[in-house]
Amino acid sequence: MTMPLQGSLLDGLGDTRLAPLAQVRRIPLSHGAWVDQLPGWMSGADALFEQLVHAVPWRAERRPMYDRVVDVPRLLCFYDEPDPLPEAVLDEARLALTAHYESELGEPFRTAGLCYYRDGRDSVAWHGDTIGRGASHDTMVAIVSLGAPRPLLLRPRGGGESLRFHPGHGDLFVMGGSCQRTWEHAVPKTRKPVGPRISIQFRPRNVR
Repeated sequence: MTMPLQGSLLDGLGDTRLAPLAQVRRIPLSHGAWVDQLPGWMSGADALFEQLVHAVPWRAERRPMYDRVVDVPRLLCFYDEPDPLPEAVLDEARLALTAHYESELGEPFRTAGLCYYRDGRDSVAWHGDTIGRGASHDTMVAIVSLGAPRPLLLRPRGGGESLRFHPGHGDLFVMGGSCQRTWEHAVPKTRKPVGPRISIQFRPRNVR
């Protein structure tokens, strides 16, 4: 069931603004993995959500699965290093993330991948971002979540008890250390009525 976006009462008014990243809270995981959280990092995020819905050239993809080709259950857009981002605040967010994490990461964030989850039928299966260096090196993926909260699940690679997070309305969620190769993450389908969500993933070079 599709629902319109219900704005957050805590999202603020006026221009989109970024909170200080010194307020992030780190949660250590196993095998050298960790996640950082900062609820409400981006105020004015609901207005940005509406802008991105119309400004981004969303595309539907199809991928082979076993003996057939299936629709990817979400809309996508990828901005590589030379590509201009659709809103200036996304450049500001990428620069702020680089300034905060570069001493630990060892390099800047360079690309931005956007996913548009239109309703509860859109999802992403269990995976790690292991195309490129994420398969063999520690790295970071910084996610800014706009729109309605959706469960974001993490579990150790190979199975195990999953952790559940609910980012939305401008929350920041960073996966770091060995997280991409020793843990997996997913956004499951749901039959519950949920509003739309846009996930913005900032990554270093050669991490997908």
